[in-house]
Amino acid sequence: MDIVFNWFTDNYIEAVGTLLSIVYLIFSIKQNIWLWPLGIISSAMYIYIFFIAKIYADMGLQVYYVLISIYGWYSWSSANKRTSRSAKINSIFHQNYLIFYLIVAAVILFILLSQILLRCTDSNIPYLDAITTSLSIIATWMLAKKYIEHWFVWIVVDALSSGIYIYKELYFTVFLYLVYTLMAVIGYREWNKDAKISLV
Repeated sequence: MDIVFNWFTDNYIEAVGTLLSIVYLIFSIKQNIWLWPLGIISSAMYIYIFFIAKIYADMGLQVYYVLISIYGWYSWSSANKRTSRSAKINSIFHQNYLIFYLIVAAVILFILLSQILLRCTDSNIPYLDAITTSLSIIATWMLAKKYIEHWFVWIVVDALSSGIYIYKELYFTVFLYLVYTLMAVIGYREWNKDAKISLV
């Protein structure tokens, strides 16, 4: 029992961050605007966690999450005030060239982040860290704009991230990202019911 208590004491920030992140995802699926303040708090906690684990791109990503959560909170609030209901769900396939721009942005971000990690840090997983971070930046922007396809991007990111965190022995976070992967599938289904839009 002492071993469990000591382990939890050493990892309580990760445990609380994991719990808040799961609630954040539930709110995201439900399109509840309170996902954004929860995102700010959980991301701030993961800045510390990833710094200690030397996962620097993910640490930087958490800073971005704090900022995009502020933007998302404002964006959803503004849309709700204009329409007196939840902001409309969109599809990238209904926006000219948007999918092309997002792919280009993801590639550019990957190249920049991987080079920064290789040249400026002691990261031992620079390419994996860079690809999950670049895709996460794109997916979070898509969430702020309520593009339904952000769920597809998260499925890929969460599955890859689970492997990274197993390697880094961040077991609460492994559990979190496995839950994320499953809930991203659920999230897409729930949003699609509300959206009533065709992706073709």
